[in-house]
Order: sequence, then structure tokens, then C-alpha cells
Amino acid sequence: MIERLPRPFRVLLAATLGASLTLAAGCGSTDDDKSSGSSGKSGKTLFVFAAASLTETFTSLGKTFETAHPGVKVKFNFGGSSALAQQITQGAPADVFAAASPATMKTVTDAKDASGTPTTFVRNRLEIAVPPSNPGKVKTLKDLTDPKLKVVECAPEVPCGAAAIKALAAANLKVKPVSQEQDVKAALTKVQLNEADAALVYRTDVKSAAGKVTGIDFPEAAKAINDYPIATLAKAPQADLAGQFVQLVLSAQGKSVLTQAGFESP
Repeated sequence: MIERLPRPFRVLLAATLGASLTLAAGCGSTDDDKSSGSSGKSGKTLFVFAAASLTETFTSLGKTFETAHPGVKVKFNFGGSSALAQQITQGAPADVFAAASPATMKTVTDAKDASGTPTTFVRNRLEIAVPPSNPGKVKTLKDLTDPKLKVVECAPEVPCGAAAIKALAAANLKVKPVSQEQDVKAALTKVQLNEADAALVYRTDVKSAAGKVTGIDFPEAAKAINDYPIATLAKAPQADLAGQFVQLVLSAQGKSVLTQAGFESP
């Protein structure tokens, strides 16, 4: 039929049909895009600020949380609790804060940046970490007073540093550290790299570095145990997810992961 029409009519008809097909294809593409967008889940990110000593346990719990919440990504900021508290009070976006001491959590609560009352979920105590060969022949806390030994501590404002000061005071001892680190993992690393003969760190960190360092218990550690509080934050971008993550930490499953790592129940 088209071949029998005069040429001008055939050109006009072909152009009209082409435009119709293009419009139909465009409409089909838009519908598919809308369908795809409505069926897909938009990803959410939960930001957790946590003490460096919680690195291994919280990383494990984060994976558990992601499995139970498809489409949710848990991102951690591990470090010294005092530095993390400062970041939060200065406006860093965060949903949950888990500190290694009530004092560092108080910085956040005093600034009205915590939602509700923080909950103590575990406790931790110090050990002396030495290289496996123990070149300094360290056996007791008193041995750390030997000026020939390279001893590392956490900085005084960091919870593990504050605990070290308390433990040494309980034993009426004074130690001159060669360095004071900003978090417990940094102090532990000095021993792992044989840059120090000993470091005062948490028992849990010694356990996480099994084979790379040796831990030495000392009785004065019982007088410098740190409580670990956790709280959702007042300006949490993901408030509902923040509450659910805290519940996981406080659950029987969370306690199991933490106690297996060497933490103590409060």
C-alpha cells in the first residue's frame, strides 16, 4: 500500500512512523527505570565510633549486623576514646559511640550529644605486653621501673593511659615511658615491632595479637579496671539502626563475642 502512494506522502508517513517508534521506545525505557528504582533498596550507612580496643569484636558484630539488615553498611571509626569524643562534640556524623571509659563518654553526655543514658556493656583490665622472647626479662609491674627498659604507655588522656597511671599509683611505682601513644593499638604495635621491651595495654589486645606478643598479668591491674559505656547519639543520622546495633552489642550474642575476646561482664 505504501509503495502505491505518491513519493511526498511516503516520506511524510515514514517520518511519522519513525517518530512514533522513538517515542514508544523512550516511554518503555522510562517505565523500566521507574520499575527498577522502586524495586531496589536504597543503601544506608551506620557510623559507629568505638574505642580501638574494640576493633576485632565490633568488626565481627558489624558483619553480623549487616547480614541481618540487607542493604545496610556499618562503617567504624576506631581510635582513642578521648579523640573520638572530641570529634563527636565537634559535629562529626556518628550514630553510636562506644568508649573505653566513663570519663570519655562524659565528654559526649555533657555536650548533650548522647541520646539517653549510656549503658556499660563490658569491662577491661591491663596486662603487660612483651615480645615473645621477652628480652627485658619482665615478670612484674615493678620491673618496668628499670630505666634500661623501653616501656610504652598510652597517653594520660586515653583510657588505657589513665588506667596505667592508676595501676602504677596503686603499686606506688613510677615508670618513665619512652613514648605515650594515642590509642592502645599503637602502644601494642611498638612491642610487636620490637621497638619497645614492654607496653601497658589491655588484656583483650594481648589476646588479639596472640603469638606476636606475650601477656603478663599483674595484681595491681584489678585496681584499674575500665568500664566500657555505649550510647546512641542525639544527632544520629540513622537513629533506628543505631538503637538496633546497641541492642546487638547488649544481647547474648554480643556478650558472647566480647567475652570470648577477653572482655569481662560488668
